[in-house]
Formats: sequence, C-alpha cells, structure tokens
Amino acid sequence: MSLKYAVLAALLEGEASGYELSKVFDVSLANFWASTPQQLYRELERLAQDGLIEARVVRQERRPDKRMFTLTEAGRQDLGTFAATPPRRPTTIRDELLIKIQAMDGVDPDATRALIEEREAWARGKLARYRRVRERLLAGRSEDEYLREADRVGPYLTLLGGIGFEEENIRWCERVRTVLQQRSPLG
Repeated sequence: MSLKYAVLAALLEGEASGYELSKVFDVSLANFWASTPQQLYRELERLAQDGLIEARVVRQERRPDKRMFTLTEAGRQDLGTFAATPPRRPTTIRDELLIKIQAMDGVDPDATRALIEEREAWARGKLARYRRVRERLLAGRSEDEYLREADRVGPYLTLLGGIGFEEENIRWCERVRTVLQQRSPLG
C-alpha cells in the first residue's frame, strides 16, 4: 500500500490543509501508517496532479496563504476500489528492537532492560494518546451509542487496532522484563 490511500482516507473526514493532515497522521493514522510531513506534502501534490484531490488557496492575514484539500469524485472511487480489494500480503513485523533482543545473549542485561523500558515508555505514551482520542470520539457516549450514531466508524475501528497494538507491546515488554529478572544471577 502507498501513502496515497492513507491520505485519501484521511480526507474522508472533510477538507483539510496539509498541516491539519499531518496532525491527523500524528494522532489517528500513526497507529497503522507513519508519514513524515515532507512525504505527506509530496503525496498531496501527486494526488492533486492525478485529479484525486482538489486544492484551493485560502488567503490569510499576517500568515502565509494555506492550501486546503478535498477528495474529488475520482478520489472517492479510487479509494472505494482500494478498500474493497484484498490486501496483497499479510502484515509483517519489521522491528529493529526484535533483532536486538534476538541477539541479546551475551550482552549486558542492563542495556537490554534499558531498551525494553524505552519501548514500554513509548508504548504507554502512544496508548495514552490513543485513549484520549477515543474519549474525544465517544464524547460521553457508550461505545454502542457511538457506533450507532457515528457517520463513520472506520476511524474508531482503526483506533481500536492501535490501542490493542500498544497494549500488546506493553504486555510483551513486561514479559521480557520478567524473563530478564528470572535469568539474572541475583534473581
């Protein structure tokens, strides 16, 4: 999959500037698709050239003009075709930390613990952000109420995937710490 479809999916929420889209990537899409602002702006230019999105300039006083992007009908159709097509292959894990853990035997256990603590802190931070986003989406409603009333449930479902991913990262880090503690000569 390319960044193209992540951008088109983000624009389902409505018109947005490149800056607003980069914030969407930071908060809601980061749980399954990462992008730098530079990649995002290049992709917006390509999508506009391909007729999948439209851009309009909004004049601002005391600030640079900004471009606002919306999906075109061609963009909606392309995204719909993509959404209905099976993925090319299952997701694979590609994580540098797992290689380091694979090679940890004979390495200072404190160094390994530090890596795990860093990963766990990162996962806890992301999990807290995702839970805040979930609370904003629910806005005091139960999950059942939200799912019945919301115009779109895709963002909520992907958010749940991100929450589950980070919860599993935390469980794994806790398990690694337990194993390291058990293997420690001091017990």
